[in-house]
Formats: sequence, structure tokens, C-alpha cells
Amino acid sequence: MARTVGIGIQSFEKIITNNYFYIDKTSFIKEWWNAGDDVTLITRPRRFGKTLCMNMLECFFSATYSGQSRLFEHLNIWKEESYHQLQGSFPVISLSFANVKETDFEHTRKRISQVISELYMNNYFLLESDRLSSPEKESFRENMNGTDPAMSLHLLSRFLFRHYGKKVIILLDEYDTPLQEAYVYGYWRELTEFIRTLFHATFKTNPYLDRAIMTGITRVSKESIFSDLNHLEVVTTTSEKYADSFGFTEEEVCEALREYGLYEDRDRLKDWYDGFTFGSRRDIYNPWSIINYLDKKRFAAYWANTSSNSLADRLIREGSPEIKMIMDDLLNGRHLFCEIDEQIIFVQLGQDENAIWSLLLASGYLRVEHYFLNDETGEETYELALTNKEVAVMFRKMIRKWFAGSASVYNNFIKAMLAGDVKAMNVYMNNVALATFSFFDSGMHPSETAEPERFYHGFVLGLAVELTGRYAITSNRESGFGRYDVMLEPLEAEDPAIILEFKVRESDSETSLAETADEALEQIRRQNYRASLEAKGIDAARIHAYGFAFEGKQVLIRR
Repeated sequence: MARTVGIGIQSFEKIITNNYFYIDKTSFIKEWWNAGDDVTLITRPRRFGKTLCMNMLECFFSATYSGQSRLFEHLNIWKEESYHQLQGSFPVISLSFANVKETDFEHTRKRISQVISELYMNNYFLLESDRLSSPEKESFRENMNGTDPAMSLHLLSRFLFRHYGKKVIILLDEYDTPLQEAYVYGYWRELTEFIRTLFHATFKTNPYLDRAIMTGITRVSKESIFSDLNHLEVVTTTSEKYADSFGFTEEEVCEALREYGLYEDRDRLKDWYDGFTFGSRRDIYNPWSIINYLDKKRFAAYWANTSSNSLADRLIREGSPEIKMIMDDLLNGRHLFCEIDEQIIFVQLGQDENAIWSLLLASGYLRVEHYFLNDETGEETYELALTNKEVAVMFRKMIRKWFAGSASVYNNFIKAMLAGDVKAMNVYMNNVALATFSFFDSGMHPSETAEPERFYHGFVLGLAVELTGRYAITSNRESGFGRYDVMLEPLEAEDPAIILEFKVRESDSETSLAETADEALEQIRRQNYRASLEAKGIDAARIHAYGFAFEGKQVLIRR
């Protein structure tokens, strides 16, 4: 009989005690312990089992679980007899920053202090220990109230060492959650200074620390918070270490499908949820979607919809036209070649396009297809693609939301465009622009020239989403004697082909929007953008050309 599938359970003890569905990842304990690293940072996309793994480590090592070897007796780690003596033998400090999601620094600092105060409450028994001195007990009481959060984990390590006579293991889950919030809400500098001090006292100058693990989605740049941690072992999605410890391998997924009588769905499952690559290990499945599929037995974007994708949304929506064009390519199955810096420098996200792709790779939205190293220059190039169907579905939904305030008008515009109704196109397009223009600005000070470009490239992405399966949509490609802005090549014989050219009015040389729109049309004719369509046998009468002219939020379309 198939085991019960428990959704969202992050308690290792609860899963094992109730015999809920679980894929054995306890070999990670041996691999990590044998590595002998002082402080390990492991980055993986969200919902990839990081929190459950940390709880598993706590259940295995913590003195709180002494005598509870039953949790591991039927799992891989218990086959290693030398590890039996480690179970329940260490003082462990386990904490998470998952819920530290505040909009300003003071509330974030307070929330982190509350997380640490709860640790002190959980170890309240230390006030009764005859191994702690009276001054140490007084210090314990003071830090329980959050008087010195930067030193509090260091001091708690000392108190536990005094009581147990052994150095502590520290487990910090989702270390980067407050840092991402700090970037979004503009208090990055204050928080990084605080976190740097906290980490220095906890992981660098802590003589009571045996070893530690931090997990997160991103590897925040060393200069930001890790500048003092020269003994930090960083394991990212491109590292070979622990490659199969997070996420499900193809073998594990197939075994699960057999258990639940769903093996015949393996090909569709692969299309939807496979595609993650850790190190050289390919065919890693996202576990959250697999578990939900086993439970609900239907395909859906489970992982992509588990939390806000607001940062990815913002970076693409407010990004340059080039970023939107690359997203268009990715959504159409094409690949991106670029350099990747796995040290995410959040303050560069609005300036360095490669930083955006690095973040999307770390977050699981992109996968590495190939890696190229130039032996002479040392230059590294990554070939990236959207991870799988689920991610593509997520991005399409995200793009549709850009036009949520004018969805019906936007759809009516598309119908008018396909019908060749220029009068209706002008009415609808001006309404769409008025409702959504500000979504595509570049942030603090968009220029009048930049805003229309960001808007129309966002608009083109919307077209690509709405007309998927009906048109092949390309932008900024060569045809004839130049590069057109947008081309819609029909996949069905009854649909027209469409060429769109966008221009911002140059007030010093063009007397009106009409003149600008006419110049856009003239460019289509002069550069013979129709050439690539006609070469594919599309009759000239089926090719509709439209010139778009922008001035502020005003748009004029001519045919």
C-alpha cells in the first residue's frame, strides 16, 4: 500500500513517525560530516528540501534527540555503524530567517532578535545548570531579551558548551530571506552591516563552534556579509558537492511513480518538473511539484506558484528592452549565452544584466545546458534555458498580470490588429498604454526615450504569450536590409503576417505623431522587412505592416 503523502511537512520526526512519503536523503549526513568543513553555505532553489534537511540534521545530532535512534534505524545513514554514536550527541542551535520579511531595517532587526530570543527560551533549562556561573546566567537572561543580538548566538554557544562540554553545531536556514527583502525595500546597507557583525561573532570568532551549515537561495556577495569568513565552503547549483542531496533524482521519481501506480505518466512528468542541474548531475526534479502530483494526480504549476515571484517580475518588467527580448527568446525555446557570477551583488541587479541571469539561475528559473571555458583567457560562458514547462507557465502568467488592469482592452487590441482595424487599434492601444505604461519604467528616473522602449517590449512579450501556438513571434531580427522591431509569422494559412515598427517622436525633426508613424512605415518599406516572410511563401497581400509612434503616454498607429 502506498504511503500517505504529507504536503508541506518540514518536521523530519513527524514524517518518519507517521510513515509519510519520504525519499531517503540521510546519506547527506555522512557526506557532510566526512567533508569536515567548518562553515558550509548551500544554495538551492526554494522548496528543494533545505528546511527538511536542516531538521533532519537537528534530529540526528542534537542532544535533545538523544536516545531516538528509531528515527534513523531503517534509513541509509544507519547502515554506517560508526555513525550510531553521533546520534543525539551534540548541542545544536537551529534557527531560520524564513519569516524575517519586513519592510524596514528596525523591524527586521527586531524580528531577528525575536528569533534568537526563542532559542534562548528553548534552552531555558540552562538557568538551572550547575555548570554555568552566576554571571553567565545573568548574561543569559539579558540576551533572552535581545539586548545584544549581534553577540547572542556566540554567547548561547558558550552557554551550551559549558553545560554539555562539547562544541555546538549551528544550523541557519534561509539566511538570505531578509537580505532579499532589504534589497526590495531599500535598507540594504543597514542590514548588511548588522548581518556581517552577527555572522562574524557567530561563525568566525566563536571558539565554541564545532561546525555550521547555512542554507539559502542565493550566494550573497562575500563583500556584503561574508568578508570575514575566509573558511566558508560555498556549495552552489554549479558545484559537484551534495549534487543529489536536494531535489529528487530521476531514479527516485520513477520509484515513487511505481509506488503510486503512476509510472505511465513519467514522460509528461519529466516535461513538467525535470530540468534542474546541480553540478554535473542532470535530471533533478523539483520535489514540491512531485509530492503535490503524487497527492493530487494532476499536472499544475505547483512549485512556481508557492510564493511570490515579485523580484523576478520586477527585474524583467523594469529591465531594459534587451532583457525583455531575451525573455521572449527563452519563452520560445531559444537559449541564452552569458557569463555568470554566482556571488549575487543585489545592488548591481538594476545595472548589470548578467547579475539578473545569475539570480534567475540560482532561483531555479534557468538551467545550465552547457558550460564553456576558454583556456587562454579564462573566460567562462554558460548556455542557459528555461528550466522546464512549469517555469514557462509561471512566466507566461506573470506577463499576463502586467496587463491585468486592462486585460479585456489588451485582448480587444489583439483582435483588432489581426483584423486590420487601425481605428480600433488606436483606441485600444492608448487605453492599454495609459493603464500599464508605468509598469515598464526603469526604476527611479526613466527617460522619455527609455519608457516607450520598455513598454513596447513588455507589450511584445504579452503578444508572445497571448498568441502562443498561433504565431511565431520574433523581435529585433535581420530581414531585408535591416532589423525589424517585431514580426508575427502565422502558423495557420488563414492568419495574416504582421510587422510592427515602433518609434518615439523626435520633437526637433518631426512635426507630429503622424509624421513619426509614417516614418516607421517607411522604414519597413525601405528596409524591405517583408523579405523573410515572402521567402517563406507568404503572399504580400497577407502581410500587414503597422507603424507605432510614441510621445509620452500617447500612441498613434498607422498602416
